[in-house]
Amino acid sequence: MKGSSVDTHLGNIIIDSNVITQYAGSVAVECFGIVGMANVNVKDGLVKLLKINSADIGRGISVNVSEDHKLILDFHVIVSYGVSIKAVVDNLITNVKYKVEEFSGLEIEAVNVYVEDVKVIDD
Repeated sequence: MKGSSVDTHLGNIIIDSNVITQYAGSVAVECFGIVGMANVNVKDGLVKLLKINSADIGRGISVNVSEDHKLILDFHVIVSYGVSIKAVVDNLITNVKYKVEEFSGLEIEAVNVYVEDVKVIDD
């Protein structure tokens, strides 16, 4: 399924998965401790930090729709060195779940976060 649908009293709304991906990416990079999204090259096992711009913001995120029309989001992230990974991930999950549900009107079944790397941030 390319998108998710919401039935309203006026008709059916179909939201493309790319819209959810872009919005979820913008929410994720606003979270404290997230350096950026990771592009994972499965073939080589390489992790690359993606630049935070409109073209790359959705990369490193996959959106799937379950059979009961709930969203499942997978994030591949790079976190800042010296922060609590658990605290960063908990914050990411909470913010994404709340903001994406409010934005789309769709329920989120799961937010899976894969921490691919840790980077030292230069001040």
